[in-house]
Amino acid sequence: MGADTKKLRIRIKSVDSSLHLTKAMGLVASSKIRRANEEMFKTKEFLNALETMVKELVLAPECSKSPYLRSAETDINSDRTRLIVIAGDRGLAGGYNANIFRLLREYDKCSIIPLGRRICDRTDSDFVSSETFSYRDARELTDELCKGFVNEEFDRLGIVCTRYVNMMTQIAEVRWILPLTRDTEAHKTGMIFEPDEPTVLNHAVPEYVTGAITEAVRESFASEVAARRMAMDSAEKNAQAMIDDLELQYNRARQSAITQEITEIVAGSGK
Repeated sequence: MGADTKKLRIRIKSVDSSLHLTKAMGLVASSKIRRANEEMFKTKEFLNALETMVKELVLAPECSKSPYLRSAETDINSDRTRLIVIAGDRGLAGGYNANIFRLLREYDKCSIIPLGRRICDRTDSDFVSSETFSYRDARELTDELCKGFVNEEFDRLGIVCTRYVNMMTQIAEVRWILPLTRDTEAHKTGMIFEPDEPTVLNHAVPEYVTGAITEAVRESFASEVAARRMAMDSAEKNAQAMIDDLELQYNRARQSAITQEITEIVAGSGK
């Protein structure tokens, strides 16, 4: 019986250590949530402004011959498609990384540009942090991608990222960036561009792609910290429930051992 109580004490101590770890990780995630959300909303506003301008420009007949509007004739899942894949630098974030990898299986033939330690390790690529990825980093990547697209090195550019719905829900998705497409139901607003629409479009597209990459990274990181916070909350509750159950077992075993000792003493004294 003594061995049982000893094992239970060790088990309780082990689970208690895990409980302190999950609390600490939950607090770290909580401290990052507010800033991550602020950065996400700022980049969303910036991207929305760029999208409005680009959508207006592609409706102009003069822009129909732009290299950014050429039609892609190959299948989406081919080596002519490039995907920027955004995953986390760390685990313990619920299904955040797993959802990205699950979605990526549908595009197994595409060329991958990884952002985040988890996807970099998975593809044996040099580590690029998704948490510290900056606008300048996005612009450098954009210049290379836009040059490659104009030179017809690839036909499509997309981003595999995570859409933030709320603290409890984040959805992995693909956002297609290039080539640009016309909204057949949209109408020109009469916006005037100088010196002309094609010139403005060719200068606006790199800004638009940079904004799209930056926004996807910021939104994915906000999704990651939210998923980690919820995962740590769940782990903390499970650990506490396990400790309560183990303490109950320990108290019963201890009480049983005491009762047995008293019984043996009483039985011995009667002889």
